[in-house]
Amino acid sequence: MLTPANYIVFGVGLFVLGAWVFLYIRGYRHAALFEPLAEKEYPLKEVYFVGYAITELIKYPYKSKGDRKLRREVSVLYGDRYADYYLRVVYAQKLTMALTVAVLAFVFYGLANAVSILFVILGFAALAYYYFGVTTEKKILKRSEEMLRDFSEVISKLALLTNAGMILREAWEEVAYTGKTSLYLEMQKTVDEIKNGEAEVDALFGFGVRCVIPEIKKFTSTLVQGLIKGNSELAFMLKEQSREVWAAKKQNVRRQGEKAASKLLIPISIMFIGILIMVIVPIFASIGA
Repeated sequence: MLTPANYIVFGVGLFVLGAWVFLYIRGYRHAALFEPLAEKEYPLKEVYFVGYAITELIKYPYKSKGDRKLRREVSVLYGDRYADYYLRVVYAQKLTMALTVAVLAFVFYGLANAVSILFVILGFAALAYYYFGVTTEKKILKRSEEMLRDFSEVISKLALLTNAGMILREAWEEVAYTGKTSLYLEMQKTVDEIKNGEAEVDALFGFGVRCVIPEIKKFTSTLVQGLIKGNSELAFMLKEQSREVWAAKKQNVRRQGEKAASKLLIPISIMFIGILIMVIVPIFASIGA
């Protein structure tokens, strides 16, 4: 038998469902905005216009402190040219996912008639809103780690080619197309910028800005100084920096190994305590008997 509380929850659920349908109809005309997105990176992109309709309805200005931080993050990942677009994509994504999960919460409540299920799934809706709001930060962290792994190899190749007498522009292009990870893709973008007429110094500076990592920014300033002083100085500077980067990489690998060893202590300790319990409990039980 339905109680007044059931009617209230069903009423709220119908309102949430009605809001979702209304936003779907209102936002459908914007569906084409999200078609270029990769399905793997942006799941359920076909309904992101639902969340986008919310921001359009309330005329959200995207000017808060958090929005400025998010804009910087998407600029790093996708470039300044597409920053405003991806800023709106992130908001559309997290609002759509949160609202859709909230609708499902009321559906499951109706099927199970359990308030606990309702609150658990509503908690997942809030979690979805948070998770999809911080994905850009996680992508940058993952991208930075990948770049650092390739960085020492890139510097070594550049140092080798410049020492062999190749000018920086040719060496850069040669190295840029030897890999397909994030660092190599950014180098390829720099090659395209130079070919399109951008000054070599400006293109290298832009490369450092996009990569964010302090080590790479230092590397780009070294390249700029080398361009000013001449190719012989550049070869020497790259050789020195290559030595520094390899030393730093060895230290980082050592630190990662120490961290992995310390993490293993926890499961080992739990196993040791479990073994002690298995041994000691029967002994005390036999003494009591």
